[in-house]
Amino acid sequence: MAKSPNAFRTISEAADEVGSPQHVLRFWETKFSFITPLKRAGGRRFYRPQDVVLLKAVKRLLHEDGLTIKGVQKLHREQGLKRLAVHGDPEGAVTFEPENGAAAASVPPAATGTSSVRLRQVLAELEGARARIEAVLSRTA
Repeated sequence: MAKSPNAFRTISEAADEVGSPQHVLRFWETKFSFITPLKRAGGRRFYRPQDVVLLKAVKRLLHEDGLTIKGVQKLHREQGLKRLAVHGDPEGAVTFEPENGAAAASVPPAATGTSSVRLRQVLAELEGARARIEAVLSRTA
C-alpha cells in the first residue's frame, strides 16, 4: 500500500524520492540548517513532506542550477525557506505554514550552532505530535 502524501518518510524512502543516496542526505543536514528531519531513539530519521521538498530543492540548486553549497546557504539567508522550497516544489503542493494559520516560528538567520538546530528539531517533533493528535481527535469526533 502506498503512503499518504503527508506521511513521514524514512531516509531510504526520502533518498529514493529525491534521487540521491542516503549518505548525501545526511551530509546535506550538516551543511544546511534548514534540513531538519525528526530523529527518534537510536538516531533514526523521519522526513516530513516539507523536508523532502527542501531536499529536492537543494539537489536541483546544486546539481542542475550549478550553485555551490555556500550559494544555496546565501539564497536561503536572503530569500527565506519558502522561496527556496519553490525549487523543489514548483506547484506549491506542500505548505510551510502551520495548519491552524498561526505564525510560523522562525530562528533568526544569524543564529547558528547546535542550539538552533536542536530547537528546530524539537519544533518539528512537536508539530508532528500535534498533527497526529489532531488526526486522532478528528476520527473520534
